Parts: sequence; structure tokens; C-alpha cells
Amino acid sequence: MNPSQPESFNHRTETLSTGRTYHFVDQLPDAYDPKRNPTLLCVHGFPDLWYGWRYQIGPWVRRGCRVIAPDMLGYGGTSKPVEAEQYSTKRLCADLAALLDSVGVRKAVLIGHDWGSHTVGRFALWYPDRLLALIMLSIPYTPPSREYMPVEEVARRAPNLGYQVYFNAPNSNLEILAHLKKFLPLTFSPPDSKHDYFTEGSLQKLLLKTREIKTESFLSDLELNYYYSELQKGMFGPLNYYRTAKFRHDEELAAGLPATLRPDLPFLFMWGTKDATATPFSISKSRKFIPKYQDVAFEGRGHWLMVEAKDEVTQTVINWLESLTSKPKL
Repeated sequence: MNPSQPESFNHRTETLSTGRTYHFVDQLPDAYDPKRNPTLLCVHGFPDLWYGWRYQIGPWVRRGCRVIAPDMLGYGGTSKPVEAEQYSTKRLCADLAALLDSVGVRKAVLIGHDWGSHTVGRFALWYPDRLLALIMLSIPYTPPSREYMPVEEVARRAPNLGYQVYFNAPNSNLEILAHLKKFLPLTFSPPDSKHDYFTEGSLQKLLLKTREIKTESFLSDLELNYYYSELQKGMFGPLNYYRTAKFRHDEELAAGLPATLRPDLPFLFMWGTKDATATPFSISKSRKFIPKYQDVAFEGRGHWLMVEAKDEVTQTVINWLESLTSKPKL
């Protein structure tokens, strides 16, 4: 398992009971025993891949965990339906449950980053009996809302989320795809980048009206090229996640999902103090709905914790999980 060589991981592709085909990395520890070795199901966000966990998979496996990291719906080698409603978290969670079924795992530790963080938080509501523990990175837990809020209103209330208006617009599919080599370094850039990515209209202007963007990415050329080769397959799938707000709201309301996580569920939130998407207000609000809340802040780090703070994230998860094994729940 060499992070600079994607092919060195154990890749699988399975058609799930939901009818969708998922590509995923499935890495087993030595002398794997499903009763003794916990499974970590790692869920990436936008615009990431299974590859976002490349630095964590090996160390976690060597500490006795089975690690499963899928390309989420719309990405890489996984199915790419066109309709936005196919990307609702209810459907994504059904896929994740079916993925666990397909590999013979009843309960797992769910770990998510960015959109993956939101998804695993909802998995804990849709499938509460399938989790051993829940770990969320960068995006705090938010409970289901009784009132639908359009993305334009979200951006008005939280200007740091203004880019989501562009991602929600249908023209962003082809525009971002056409400017992918500008978009990726901008996205995977340090938190002190001088470019305004977040406020409404800024990213669109950077991509369409700026001939050359000088920015430092914390990804190597090799890593950027891997993302480019995979995301070149199409951006409508990844961007559809930003077009699901109404579908998600309606499904959650109809199901009467609870606001509070399972009372006995071990929970850990990790965030960077320079991450514009992890605001102190949203973090403090999330605590009210999580009975066993714990968090770790990484000073001076931004949004892409699995790379920016790769060793800290890896070790924090190991230490936290090992602290749970002394208790009967894990």
C-alpha cells in the first residue's frame, strides 16, 4: 500500500443489492478475523475519491482494522446516474449498507470527510444499528430540519458557502470539467491561499475569466494527475450532491428522522481551525444532538485534513478507537 501508487491497493468492484455498481478499496489486516478486527468504512467528499484516504489506509490496516474506502456515487469506477435525486443521502446510505452486506460486515466504524461527513452522520440516523462508532471530519453534524432552505438562502446566511450556488447551477458541470486543471489546484490549496474560493461568484470568475491562476496546491503533480484522470470522467455526478437539498429534506421529513444520534454511539469530530466550512457556531450547535460528543481541533489546518494533517488524523483515530476497545461497546 503505497500512497503514491494507487494500483498498490486492493481494488474491488461489486454490483450492490441497490442495483448500483461500486468501486472500492478493501484492505484486510493479517490473519483477518471479522469477530476480532473492526471494519472502518471511509466515505469521501467533494471532489475526492477513495484516494483521499491513501495515507490512512495502510497504518489503520497495520493496527488490525479492515479498511473499506469506496469511490462514492458519481465518482471514479462507481455508477454515475444523471438524475440529482439519485444522490440523496437516503439512497447513498442504502448503498453503504448494501456495500457492508456485500462484504459480509454487519457493523462498522463509519468515517466521513466533507460530503462524506454529512453522509455518515445521516447513516447514523437511517441505519443506527449498523454502527460501532462514528467519526466525522471537517463538516459538523447538523440535524434534519423541519423547514427546507434553498441553497441561495444558505449562501445569504453563510457567505462562506456561496460557492454552493455555482455548484448547484447546471452550467457548472461542463465549465468545471473544461477548467479542471485550474479547478483542482484551487480546491486542494492551503487555507491561506490568496484566492477567494468561497463567496458567491468568486470561483466562477476565477475559472472563466482568469487565464492563468498561480496557486500552491499541497498535492504533488502525481496526485493531481490521478484526480484529473478520474474526475475527467465527468463532473455531473460529483456536482449532483449539491442539487439534492429538496430531495434530502423531503425524504428525512417523511421518515421522521430523529435529530439526536443514538445515545450510546461513540462519536469523534475532527476539524481544522483554518477551515472556512467548520465554523465555531456550527460546531457548538452540533454538540446538542450528540450524547457522546468528543472533538479534536488541529491548529492552523484547513479543510483537507487527511492530507494536511495526515499523521495526526491517522494517529488520533488509532488512539481513539483503541480507547474504545477497553470498553464493552467496541
